[in-house]
Amino acid sequence: MGHRYRLVRPSLADLLAGLERGPQIVTAKDAFHLAYLAGVAPGGSVVEAGAGSGALTIVLATLVGAAGRVTSYDRRGEFLDAARRNVERAGLAGRVEFRRRDVAQEGIDVANVASVILDLPEPWAVVASAREALVSGGYLATYTPTYNQLERTVRTFRSLGFDEVRASELLERSLHVGDGGTRPEFEMLGHTGFLASGRRVD
Repeated sequence: MGHRYRLVRPSLADLLAGLERGPQIVTAKDAFHLAYLAGVAPGGSVVEAGAGSGALTIVLATLVGAAGRVTSYDRRGEFLDAARRNVERAGLAGRVEFRRRDVAQEGIDVANVASVILDLPEPWAVVASAREALVSGGYLATYTPTYNQLERTVRTFRSLGFDEVRASELLERSLHVGDGGTRPEFEMLGHTGFLASGRRVD
């Protein structure tokens, strides 16, 4: 049609922006910090529960690399289907195994993993099972939207002997940059969720 276009490979940001949405996703600011808190690294083995729309799954599968493995749980089949489609579209299906399982009731059924990340309404119900799934020195990280959930989760971390327990919240504010007129934007990405983490040390 007389126009020229340049085709570039989609970045991770492009993949996340183009997700098929179902349940609320973990935003990039939280996803990468969760991965940091959980010690996710190339070649690592990671358990994630719940899968949701697969945004966090895509981040984790990218970070573990071709030699790593992500096991992603969700209790709802339609969420697993949406997450699977998003992961396949991102070209990362070979790094992720999806399992339908209510880990709050049935526990985590894999062992010797380096990292566990929980994005569930009741993460405290999975902390004991997560501890058993982790290698010694492995990390557990959780994402919860309310103070009550955070408090109960951190209490459970401490009662089960996790070390290096911490909790945080990330707020993201963009800046309007102008010549002599740089200032904060009027809107910001404020509260999305609280992050908690701990380390299994035997």
